This record gives sequence, structure tokens and C-alpha cells, in this order.
Amino acid sequence: MLVELLTYTPDPERLVAAAARLCYSPAAIRELLDQEPAQRRRLLDRIREMGHLSVLEHVAFSFGIEGISRACSHQLVRHRLASYSQQSQRYVSHQEPFAAVTPDSIAAMPVLLQRYQGLLAEIHAVYGELLAAGIPAEDARFVLPNAAQTKLVMTMNARELLHFFQLRCCRRAQWEIRRLATAMLRLVKPVAPLLFAGAGPACLEGACPEGQLSCGALAEVRREFEAQ
Repeated sequence: MLVELLTYTPDPERLVAAAARLCYSPAAIRELLDQEPAQRRRLLDRIREMGHLSVLEHVAFSFGIEGISRACSHQLVRHRLASYSQQSQRYVSHQEPFAAVTPDSIAAMPVLLQRYQGLLAEIHAVYGELLAAGIPAEDARFVLPNAAQTKLVMTMNARELLHFFQLRCCRRAQWEIRRLATAMLRLVKPVAPLLFAGAGPACLEGACPEGQLSCGALAEVRREFEAQ
């Protein structure tokens, strides 16, 4: 898995703070952009505490994501308040053996791993036969598995990112999207540390919302994300 922060709104915390000030100030917008760092920190802390998160929607972050499975991307696009551009299996055919994601649980069992890899090889062979017979790639792709790797560009605003991290950094999330979310969080924290202070699974700010399905490792999870 490769995750890169491609671009983001310049000076995101300055813009969010100005938007927040605008709601309560008669001053001109250009004037609101000028604020001492300590004042900005206090303001951003306050809007997080108040839940005044609409102002975070003014800044966006774009990621380049490669090497995740189609199974993972199907989960990812359920986050509808985002923009996605994904490599198409209709227009990009796999002439070479397609790259696939292998879960650790399968990799840890040599006999099943061998069967898994054999099945992927068989799928690729059938896929190649379909293309060679003149079947369009858009139809040949029907045999490709969820394990097939994909790549995409994704853009989310800061408010949706906080929500995404709450859900997908949780240990109850599927392992691959959790790994993706955690990598994304590590990338955005250095460029907007005030916006993403305390970001992560929902249990960082209160009780676990999973109830009886909780992982039961609240203290360990909090230590993990405090260290990031």
C-alpha cells in the first residue's frame, strides 16, 4: 500500500480560523485572516469543543492511493462526502498478471496461501483467454477478484476526514481500510496539527461507541494514537 498527500488547501488552519471568526465578527474577511498563532490555537480548540465543524469544510486534502484491493476501495467510496478518481478496469486491461492483495491471515497458512495464489493465477489465465478471444475488457473484468489491486485519487474536506478517522481507525474496522486511514492521519497531522489534534477512532474522546462489540483495548488504542 502506498499513500501520499498530493496537495491540500494552503495554510488550512488560518483559513478555518478566519471562517470561524467571520461568523461572529463585523470585520472584513481579509482582516480576519490576520491572527496571532496563540489566538488561532485557542479559537480552533474552541470550535472543536463546541462542535462548530462546518468551518472545517473550507479546507480539503487530496491523496494518491495505490496498492489497495478492490474490496478496500468498495468500502472507501461509501464515504460519499469525498471525490474519487479510480483506475478503470474497463479501460485499463491487465495484460500482465494483475497485482493482488494477500491478507496476512491467508499468508500465515502456507497450504491455503498456495491455493490462493494458484486461484489468482488461474483467474489471470482465464482473463487473458477472454481478451485474446476478443471479449472487451469491460466484460473480461467480470472474472477479476476483490483481491485485485487498484489505485485512486481521493479528496476529502477536513470535517469528513475527522469522521472518516473516527470510523476507520477503529480496531473494529476491516484491517486494510484501517491501515489506510491510519496512514492518511499520519500525513495530515504535520500540515494541520491543530485541526487534527486528537483525531482517530471515536473512543479517543469518550466511551467506545461499539458497545458490546468493543475491542476491549481502550487504553491501548489511546496510547497508540497519542504516540502518532
